[in-house]
Amino acid sequence: MELTFYGHACFSVKTQDKTILFDPFISPNPKAAHIDVTTLAANYILLSHGHEDHVADAENIAKRTGAKLVSNFEIVSWYEKKGIENVHPMNHGGKWKFDFGTVKYTNAVHSSMLPDGSYGGNPGGFIVNASKSFYFAGDTALTMDMKLIGNSEKLDFAVLPIGDNFTMGIEDAITAAEFINCNKIIGVHYDTFGYIEINKNEAIDKFKSRGKELILPEIGETIKL
Repeated sequence: MELTFYGHACFSVKTQDKTILFDPFISPNPKAAHIDVTTLAANYILLSHGHEDHVADAENIAKRTGAKLVSNFEIVSWYEKKGIENVHPMNHGGKWKFDFGTVKYTNAVHSSMLPDGSYGGNPGGFIVNASKSFYFAGDTALTMDMKLIGNSEKLDFAVLPIGDNFTMGIEDAITAAEFINCNKIIGVHYDTFGYIEINKNEAIDKFKSRGKELILPEIGETIKL
């Protein structure tokens, strides 16, 4: 399995012959100016919630590629009104089998409003079981619900927000990693704005001191997992 980081909380995972793109916020992000969003491949687009910094490029990519858009019912309905027909609605606790594996929509403690002010439903995250098993928490606070994931899933890695202020910070993300019983963490949702700037080396060291590996790919970098 290959993961490519596109900045902020956007990344893609290539598993078998499918590419799954998460929370595409690329073209408005100055730090991702070297990424040509018009060339990105996607068979699926998974959206954790409706905020602009997670959905900005979703419509254009979905229309260009024909990718199936997966999110909560409210977000999917909003995109259907924009002419996107290849969609799959989900809600918390639900799981569905796609041609690459299964996706479960999990709880997240955050907010969700679409770019035009429409109600974005309740925010969430995803547990994906494909060639490997991983958890993308979306934008969230630390929650006790994460212990349920640790009790029921054997995760190969997890993608957690670490920037603080709007989501978990470093310390809570480490606790989240302990709750979900996962030692390999990809950090996202940091450094894009002044509110969420972090000291990368310090963050890596803090995870290491608790027996966890924090991976912070460069924007555009692909890593094998």
